[in-house]
Amino acid sequence: MSTPRLLLCTPASGGGKTTMTCAILQALVNRAIRPVAFKCGPDYIDPMFHSEVIGAKSRNLDLFFLGEDKVRFLLEENSRDSGLALIEGVMGYYDGIAMSHEASAYHLAKATATPAVLVVDGRGSALTLASVVQGIKTFRQDSHLQGVLLNRISPMLYPRLKACIEGETGVPVYGFLPKLTDCVLESRHLGLVTAEEVEGLKQKLQKLARQAEQTIDLDGLLALAASAPPLNAPPIPLPAPVEGRPVIAVARDKAFCFYYADGLRLLEQMGAKLAEFSPLTDKALPQESCGLYLGGGYPELFGKELGGNQPMLEAVRQAVTGGMPAVAECGGFLYLNKLLEDADGRFDWRMAGVFQARAWNTGKLSRFGYITLTAKQDGLLCRAGESFPAHEFHYWDSEMPGEDFTAQKPMSDRSWHCGWHTPTLYAGFPHFHFWARPELARNFVAAARRYQQEALL
Repeated sequence: MSTPRLLLCTPASGGGKTTMTCAILQALVNRAIRPVAFKCGPDYIDPMFHSEVIGAKSRNLDLFFLGEDKVRFLLEENSRDSGLALIEGVMGYYDGIAMSHEASAYHLAKATATPAVLVVDGRGSALTLASVVQGIKTFRQDSHLQGVLLNRISPMLYPRLKACIEGETGVPVYGFLPKLTDCVLESRHLGLVTAEEVEGLKQKLQKLARQAEQTIDLDGLLALAASAPPLNAPPIPLPAPVEGRPVIAVARDKAFCFYYADGLRLLEQMGAKLAEFSPLTDKALPQESCGLYLGGGYPELFGKELGGNQPMLEAVRQAVTGGMPAVAECGGFLYLNKLLEDADGRFDWRMAGVFQARAWNTGKLSRFGYITLTAKQDGLLCRAGESFPAHEFHYWDSEMPGEDFTAQKPMSDRSWHCGWHTPTLYAGFPHFHFWARPELARNFVAAARRYQQEALL
């Protein structure tokens, strides 16, 4: 299958990838081209902006989590019947694990044979921009760099910069976006604020799309995307699904919103029925719940609301301590602590109390980055000695972070103990992608099915 596709990348973080990606996506949607969006790496927030544009879930393509074969498969599988797959890169183009290009945007472009378009911030530079493009183009012989987009430059300067870059490097320039101060996307400690929080987001997206129609060669980008070769993506074998359709309750609201779309879909493929609920506003778990999935998010911003919803806190505490299979990642793990310091550092709010511990703001990233988790004992997800890839990204810490896994940093001697792993619970700061090891998803669903059968006795 030949999937039209492009990857947008930058020389460094902060170059405007997300803004440029959303501008192009919205313009394509307005043309009824039906794009599909992806994010390189583990980031949860950028795909939320993509989803607001395309009206469908955006997916993550993470080579550390998934490997090349699964990335190609999921890219092709999710791109069927779309007019173009637009992939947003991560960090600088070549920036991967440690000081390598492993799991970088470049690695993804190479693994999927995707044309890369470099988004360059043009403020305060002229000929130097050509040197940046030339350097990235030639740093690796197979760079896949086939285009440039300029960001935050004036219409008056654009023709000269375009001629300069194309003349010096031979790389086509496909247009620009000027500085649009009223379309700036704000940041928070885990990245951008979530799409749901941006006031007037739809209006901002339409303004970006109108600008893209005026100053970006969308037809040229579509032609470049169509030049991508067919993906070599054989099917990925999956475990047999579980019978009985056990219900897994998935926390989904402003406080808990960090999930990988393909991971949720895999739980369904493994036989689960997913039922969303809000720990902020609902008073009970969904009916017939046999499993519980508490994803990451920003519970620290909603300590008062979460702490004030005592019926839900009690329902979650009773479910987890009563043996309902549960996965609680990062923010979900914070929710299971006894006390949670709020984002202002002014008050400790009472949470579910599964763990008799306090969680607080450390003021800095704690244990940040990719890791491989190896279980020290049999549990919900896997057996002792089995491993799977994961990622940590959090400012809050807990008095009881757990020690049932060994976390090993890739390409490093650094390791530590973390996480809780019992026959019915995984809880901890590391988050993971079920597609990394589909057996994890099946084991979770199978545990929910056993809980369902026991409840019927």
